[in-house]
Amino acid sequence: MGGTMTEKILSSKLGRDVEAGEHVIVNVDLVYAHDGTAPLAIDVLEGLGFDSVSGSVVFTVDHAAPAPHAEAAALHIQMRTFASRHGIRIFDVGNGISHQVIPEAGLVRPGMVVLGADSHTVTLGAYGAFATGVGSTDAAIAMARGRIWLRVPETMAITVKGALEDGVMAKDVILEIIGRLGSDGANYKAVEFLGSVVEEMSVDSRAVLSNMSVEMGAKVGLVPADGVTLRWLGDRGVEAEPLQPDPHADYRDEIVFNAREIQPNVALPGNVDNVRPVEEVEGVDVNEVFIGSCSGGRFEDFLQAARVLRGNRVKKGVRCIAAPASKEVYVTLIESGILAELTGAGCVIGPPTCGPCIGAHMGVLGPEEVVVSTSTRNFPGRMGHPSSQIYLASPLTAAATAVRGQLTDPRRLLS
Repeated sequence: MGGTMTEKILSSKLGRDVEAGEHVIVNVDLVYAHDGTAPLAIDVLEGLGFDSVSGSVVFTVDHAAPAPHAEAAALHIQMRTFASRHGIRIFDVGNGISHQVIPEAGLVRPGMVVLGADSHTVTLGAYGAFATGVGSTDAAIAMARGRIWLRVPETMAITVKGALEDGVMAKDVILEIIGRLGSDGANYKAVEFLGSVVEEMSVDSRAVLSNMSVEMGAKVGLVPADGVTLRWLGDRGVEAEPLQPDPHADYRDEIVFNAREIQPNVALPGNVDNVRPVEEVEGVDVNEVFIGSCSGGRFEDFLQAARVLRGNRVKKGVRCIAAPASKEVYVTLIESGILAELTGAGCVIGPPTCGPCIGAHMGVLGPEEVVVSTSTRNFPGRMGHPSSQIYLASPLTAAATAVRGQLTDPRRLLS
């Protein structure tokens, strides 16, 4: 019986074959934390008396960046001071969201074990890394010791076969999967995304699948590292080897989706797994549209949004906030002319930041306001007031909604 990608990565790290369910201690290739978690990790390290860090550690200032208040600014100072003292690389204000910046900087490659003090660290599975989120205390210990203990997860293969229709994006695919499996449908499992649809996807789209895998409880969300992955990494100076599951890998579950059955989807407010086709719930009035975050702020996302916004304008009375996931994305948008198109259509362009997604700043919702967002979560209060409502959707659906001022199936504007 062959190995899954997860088993092959962990076996390689330990120098022996591992089995799902066993507990192992593995060396970690990279640990990172941001301004929402790094200060807590620093407190743990200093409280336990550690006077150094082990291995590769990275800090990013991305969650409340630029600082919206003095308390956030003080945490940023704490991070900069600690990073300077211990030689930690820090991506400061303006560089962007950790899960996008770190791959762009060439710090990730297939086969690595990566820990991030953020649940969406699973995004790096799109690059063939065993990447998972941990709490600040576990991150601190990994920073100090360069190791982590894990239970080798069972693996679930999710195959998406066929070809997506125009107007359907990776976000629609992952919402379809989460809607069918539920928010706990992959608890502590390694999910591996396979099939012709995934093979044809760009790295930007694959990152959306991996990113949202945690919303169904997955420990990691891996995509095979093929030629697409290696070319993307090679453009950033990273030499890497392909990584695929063995032909007869021992999967705990194997689930197949037909791309033709996937439509533009939306997760209704309150639960990420309350998924419906957009066309069934069209017509909901919105106050705000947000295009950005680690799930919907890459170049491809704005390229698709521009298809809808080109020749149209954001409806009067609606705020459409666009925030690139990184400085690299921001610059590419400028050079391609897309940023000018978005601005001309009435979008408000923010800096690379997590801000609106977590309700930190730059788009916080007021009482009973409604937003259609490309971000990751829609529980009450996530983006602002507890009575506000968050609909999760693709950049195409978000852009169409911004034009109509109501939740809209993007295919109506693309045609």
